[in-house]
This record gives sequence, C-alpha cells and structure tokens, in this order.
Amino acid sequence: QVLLVESGGGLVQAGGSLRVSCAASGRTFSSYAMGWFRQAPGKEREFVAAINWSGGSTTYAGSVKGRFTISRDNAKNTVYLQMNSLKPEDTAVYYCAADRRPFRVVVITSSREYDYWGQGTQVTVSS
Repeated sequence: QVLLVESGGGLVQAGGSLRVSCAASGRTFSSYAMGWFRQAPGKEREFVAAINWSGGSTTYAGSVKGRFTISRDNAKNTVYLQMNSLKPEDTAVYYCAADRRPFRVVVITSSREYDYWGQGTQVTVSS
C-alpha cells in the first residue's frame, strides 16, 4: 500500500508564491513518475504537472507552464510543486499521485494512469 501525504497549502495573495509537498511511503518512490492534479469547486480534476522517475523529464499544463515547477527528491521520497505568480484561478485542492507503472519512459498526464492519490491540500489565491 502506498501512502501519499500532501502539505504546504494555504492562502496567498495573487502574484504570490507557495510550495506544496508530497511525501510518499510504501513502495520504491524513485521507480515511479509522480504527478500533481487539482480540482476547483464545481470543476473536474485536471492535470497540473508531472515528473518522471529520475526527475529528468517534466511536463506541465499550459495554464501553469512558466509559473509552476515540479521537482522531486528521491532521497526524501518527496515531490514538490513550486507555484509562482499565482492567480485566483489557481485556487483548488491540489493532489499528488503516483504512476501505476515503474520506469515509464514517457511522462503521463492522464489521471487514469495514476493509481495512488493523496488526500489533497487546499490552495486559495485571493485577488
């Protein structure tokens, strides 16, 4: 069983920055890609960013590209999402997720390919 625990969410003003973290346990963290997704009230969950197992490849949703940075520390079993230049439309619950397949070559953006999810952390951006 894999356990993912997010932290670092909160309230920030537009233009500000926030970093959310996701600590993993239960399987070999460094073998799996990790992703961040978010869900705003009344909207479907959407892909935000993902990073491959080694940290050498990343991909981002167009709405966050250039503002958000995903990274991972395999020694700490933790994945991060640094969010800069935050906008009110970034307000959502942010979830981290673990890829269902190890050592995948291509970074996957579909939530169907992630089999473990954290409980989420709320990020609220005020205007």
